[in-house]
Amino acid sequence: MTTETTLSPFLREPQLLGQTVVVIGGSSGIGLETARRASAEGAHVVLTGRNPERLQHAALEVGALRSAAFEATDFARLQRFFDELATPVDHVMITAGGPYYERLMDIDFEAARRTLLFTNGTGGRRPAVGMALSAALTAALPALTKALAVEIAPVRVNLIAAGFVDTPLSARLLGDRLDERRDQLRATLPIGRVVGPADVAALAVHLMTNTALTGATYDIDGGQQLVEA
Repeated sequence: MTTETTLSPFLREPQLLGQTVVVIGGSSGIGLETARRASAEGAHVVLTGRNPERLQHAALEVGALRSAAFEATDFARLQRFFDELATPVDHVMITAGGPYYERLMDIDFEAARRTLLFTNGTGGRRPAVGMALSAALTAALPALTKALAVEIAPVRVNLIAAGFVDTPLSARLLGDRLDERRDQLRATLPIGRVVGPADVAALAVHLMTNTALTGATYDIDGGQQLVEA
């Protein structure tokens, strides 16, 4: 009598097994959710963030290989961080930074340099008061992504452009208007719900695992651009 073991067709190998994923800005929101998903796919996760206490909690939650607390726009510290990594890096996800809204004549360029680095979104494609710098970066980053994909190949470079995402950063920016914004999006977005960090994390991991993708910008806004003026 022969006993055969048949694997379920629903079982699969983790997609990032043994790979190292670095998340810059990985202590909360999209970054932390990406770290969770990458870890679930078998990756060794390395996290950075500004807040040491929050970063420590995040690192413990995802079983991070390493974590380091520093400001991502401290370029000397950022360089040292990568120089000190003991293992080769397979993927880097950058979520550090946040939006900066101000009229052109009132822009504090030093503050803008600190807050806008490594960010992009779909909202900046619509002209509005206070969006001059954000709109410029929104237009420039896809072009930079394409150029880098050619210049540093075979390293792959892709850009995620999100609309409103229900994160702690969004909550801080909107304050007591957060629930109103959520309700508006649920009523108007084609998907009928608000985009969350897990949605963006799923896209990020897909871009890490699909090795045919490079030099492109991927919108994830629930159809926000289609319905909002």
